[in-house]
Amino acid sequence: MAGSSIGNIFRITTWGESHGAGIGVVVDGCPAGLSISETDIQKFLDRRKPGQSKFTTMRKEDDTVEILSGIFDGKTTGTPISMIVHNKTQRSSDYSDIANYYRPGHADYTFDQKYGFRDYRGGGRSSGRETIGRVAAGAIADKLLREIGIDIFAYTSSIGNIVVNPNNFERKEIYNNRLYMPDSNAAKEAEVYLTKCIEKKNSSGGSVECIVKNIPVGLGDPVFEKLNANLAKAICSIGAVKAFEIGDGKDVAKTTGLDNNDNFYYDKNQLVKKESNHAGGILGGISDGSDIFIRASFKPTPSIYAKQKTINKSGENIDIEIKGRHDPIIVPRAVVVVEAMASITILDALLVNMSSKLDNIKMLYSRTD
Repeated sequence: MAGSSIGNIFRITTWGESHGAGIGVVVDGCPAGLSISETDIQKFLDRRKPGQSKFTTMRKEDDTVEILSGIFDGKTTGTPISMIVHNKTQRSSDYSDIANYYRPGHADYTFDQKYGFRDYRGGGRSSGRETIGRVAAGAIADKLLREIGIDIFAYTSSIGNIVVNPNNFERKEIYNNRLYMPDSNAAKEAEVYLTKCIEKKNSSGGSVECIVKNIPVGLGDPVFEKLNANLAKAICSIGAVKAFEIGDGKDVAKTTGLDNNDNFYYDKNQLVKKESNHAGGILGGISDGSDIFIRASFKPTPSIYAKQKTINKSGENIDIEIKGRHDPIIVPRAVVVVEAMASITILDALLVNMSSKLDNIKMLYSRTD
């Protein structure tokens, strides 16, 4: 299977299946000398692990990370960093029925048609547990970015038709509620809404927003390596993401040039600023120094307990009721995944950008003797 790696210099490869021995990731291209520990990585993994509330799957996994290589005396060595999280509470019998039919909204049918067979136990590589590797790698990227003052954070911006009110936005509130919403009022409304979804054996979609602060000018390359294009690829590679937006996103289709353009000006320190940020911090595929703002829209969890219609391998139309342990909404646990993929992409762009002009190379390698 191709397609399990992403990145140019800071490059990650995820591996493993949801009902296999474990899930993991290999991180290549991380500079030597970064202080990192399993505790640093575990903090990220704890934000995506199951069983956090009634709004996530009741599958109980510690998701404890083990670093296998690339770290010595608490610092990165510059060699590949390999990490594993062992699967401990698989109940593969919950999925024995689906070996013979295709679940609506899942990758069952497409995997069968592409490969001729599939790992039906929880979806195999298409399972949400694949994101464990992404989050572990993202924890490393985030730690390195913070060394140079770049701050990346994500949050739930909507659940169903309940949307965070910008006037009530409080960053610290993100970690005070079970839905990772920066608006306590919206979080309470969303909990009531999700409870009703659960009672109806249904699920809900939602959206995650991510902000990158203190980003330098110049990240990303024109044409095929645009920063927004690479962010879109990274975010859209997350299972269940159906749309990606940057800045004003799809709303730009309703505006004019006068409304949408961000006017430049010099501040009192002669620094270049913009009067607005409709572009979301990227112009021509290159970061412009203002905050990068992205949004990902997630579809409702396809595994629902209500009766659904589908087909089986015997050529029959059938009704099914899915068993197992499933999230009534994906979004809260996906917040840290979006954050991780943004961090991985920004760090890779930073490392690539180091060789973009001669002055950078001369500054690093010029001899002074």
